[in-house]
Amino acid sequence: MNSEPQNSGLVAVPLAQFTGYFLWLGTVGFGGPIALAGRMQQDLVDARSWVSREDYVEGLALAQLAPGPLAAQLAMYLGYVRAGILGATLVGAAFVLPSFLMVLALSAAYMRFGGLNWMQAVFYGIGAAVIAIIARSAHKLTKLTLRKEALLWGIFLVLAVSTAWTSREIISLVVAGGVINLAVKAIPRRKPALANLLFPLGLALPSTGPVLQVFLFFAKAGLFVFGSGLAIVPFLYGGVVEGHHWLNDRQFVDAVAVAMITPGPVVITVAFIGYVVAGITGATAAALGVFLPVYLMVVLLAPSYKRWAKNPQLNAFVRGVTAAATGAIAGSVIVLARRSIYDWPTLLIALVALGVLFKWKVPEPLVIALAAVAGLILRTHTL
Repeated sequence: MNSEPQNSGLVAVPLAQFTGYFLWLGTVGFGGPIALAGRMQQDLVDARSWVSREDYVEGLALAQLAPGPLAAQLAMYLGYVRAGILGATLVGAAFVLPSFLMVLALSAAYMRFGGLNWMQAVFYGIGAAVIAIIARSAHKLTKLTLRKEALLWGIFLVLAVSTAWTSREIISLVVAGGVINLAVKAIPRRKPALANLLFPLGLALPSTGPVLQVFLFFAKAGLFVFGSGLAIVPFLYGGVVEGHHWLNDRQFVDAVAVAMITPGPVVITVAFIGYVVAGITGATAAALGVFLPVYLMVVLLAPSYKRWAKNPQLNAFVRGVTAAATGAIAGSVIVLARRSIYDWPTLLIALVALGVLFKWKVPEPLVIALAAVAGLILRTHTL
């Protein structure tokens, strides 16, 4: 891959300046994956002409097809187009680093002051608002991914009910959703090769030591983020709370909240979980684990992307998996609501936040901040 853009009309900038843009975006980029992807188009394609429209569209399509957080994957792909593996590596690190450091600081404060009444009151309000944000995101995803296709709605409902009932995202059902949609819509002559990408043998090997366990668990989790960064939430709940018992219910909701109030990818919530388990080392292992599959997808698939991107079998499989992941997000709303909405003040905060999100385009961090203030006021008066 050449280090300079070859498309006529593009502005050639040093790799350091190109990487610096993603460091800046990772520092100030709120609004979720779709907003971040739109910001990249506005800045890099329309305003600065650093990236061609064709490269951007292809990168966005790859990010939607392959598992992994969409915004981070798109950023890495654009880095790959700009300067090969080095570009993907530098851009990926620059985009994730700011939010990782912010989550690290918030995690340290949470662990130190989490027992204080004022912090408990803050997260009392935030936890209820998080439920509203996830519910709103699930609604948007259903409109975006399911449309009026009865089969996809069926897959969605099965995962929504199973996740709400078992408090776990059942991965076999997620994969089955892809296989069923593939069989009905594309009818392949042989089994899809994508399954080989989803289940590397190394991730199924037994692990020893908490840091290695954290890394392997989140590497596996990174393979099942389809449709939205929030798709990782139901998967994480089953493993982190129900399986490994690394966090309790309250801490898990707080972990999701921390990701909501920081810029960059939502999946950075894993750093909070890793910190609770094993401090800075655990946070680093969790972040590396969840982003490593994304990075490998880009550097391994990008060179041959144009050959397989329009494959009908692959697209059918991914659409089925995305419908299943969206159902799991919807089911996780019920699971997490049981833990976060348990009295009239939290119910009120959740309903008001949901109404605000549906009626106005209010930034999610602002909703979180207002919920924190409400929690502080309400909890202070009820203590």
